[in-house]
Amino acid sequence: MKAWICLPLIALALAGCAGKTAYRDSCGSELDAAWHELDLAKVEGFAGTVSYSKALSLLTGAKTQQQFEAYEGCTKKAERARFYIRESRAGR
Repeated sequence: MKAWICLPLIALALAGCAGKTAYRDSCGSELDAAWHELDLAKVEGFAGTVSYSKALSLLTGAKTQQQFEAYEGCTKKAERARFYIRESRAGR
């Protein structure tokens, strides 16, 4: 009888752990690309723009979400940061 109660709980716990890995790879790759693009923007002299500052704060938030395994939010923040980096390099 106890096995019938424990088995669904174990399956539910394992499914919950598996769900956290859905965006793990995209989070890491987006963060790496964004930090690289941010470094290039800094070298090109765009570090003082508002868009650069927005991108930097988004990347900081994305890194924090990555550490807490909130990979979907991390991916979305990194993508938005890359948008602001492009805007910064375009002079906007």
